[in-house]
Amino acid sequence: MSPPPESPPGFLLDAGDADVVLVVDDVPDNLAVLHDALDESGYTVLVATHGEAALERARQARPHLVLLDAVMPGMDGFEVARRLKADPATAAIPIVFMTGLTDAEHVVQAFAAGGIDYVTKPLRPREVLARIAAHLRAARAQAQARNALDAFGHATLVLRQRDGRRLWQTALARQLLREHFPEVPDEQLPAPLLAWVQEVAPEAASAAPTRQLQTPRGRLTLALHPMGEDDGAPSADGEWLLVLREASEAALMLALAQAFPQLTAREREVLYWVVQGKTNRDIGDILGTSPRTVHKHLEHVFEKLGVETRTAAAGVVMARMGR
Repeated sequence: MSPPPESPPGFLLDAGDADVVLVVDDVPDNLAVLHDALDESGYTVLVATHGEAALERARQARPHLVLLDAVMPGMDGFEVARRLKADPATAAIPIVFMTGLTDAEHVVQAFAAGGIDYVTKPLRPREVLARIAAHLRAARAQAQARNALDAFGHATLVLRQRDGRRLWQTALARQLLREHFPEVPDEQLPAPLLAWVQEVAPEAASAAPTRQLQTPRGRLTLALHPMGEDDGAPSADGEWLLVLREASEAALMLALAQAFPQLTAREREVLYWVVQGKTNRDIGDILGTSPRTVHKHLEHVFEKLGVETRTAAAGVVMARMGR
């Protein structure tokens, strides 16, 4: 069985392409089997036969998932995974390891390097396809959540407390930090933010501390949340979720106006606060009107959006503005 050609270095993807899987293996027969199975299932398949090529393909094409051989000559899969996770451009890509090493030590090593799952050799294509489909669904849900947060001004990132490294971040988080701290590299948390995180981390496991931070560019609101454990503690690696917001909401209202031109200005205001989880009474207090008037505006919003509930209206907004 002849192996598929290695994907060219300049290969770029269009936004409308199918889900893209990068397969990394130094064994041609494995590449051929996986390429055929994935291609027949409707995936766009990229291949690489060594670690350096895998890193280059991932940076250029931004695949939706990497299927990575653990044991390769030269740079092994564990090191490839660590480098992918250390690069903000590729850190969010899910990695599924392929390995014949099923003892506990190597399984732990795979997860420690950033893998989310592993499949054992000899490979069973149907099992591999099922694992890939499940992880791609989860990755899409996470991406939609990040896009929705961005759409409503919640710039979100995950940081590592010990060195302030940004492990992943939404586009808005990157943009805000570039604007407020232009001298700081994209992968590093600015010193004032890291100092605050380290100060409040001991109490953040039981409560989400917030702070207003003034910069030459304006004012940022910070909120710190633990992640990775069910009991509210941070992950074992000291990872935290940091949410940033700019004080001004003018840009968000402008985005709503562009996305929903059929709504009046007041209807957009009501819709905005519905998405923020406010009740009619809350919205009335904010806008200086009665809950009954808010209810009337909301009826018009429902009619124009073709929905019947507040949850459905919020879902339409998230879907439209999360694109």
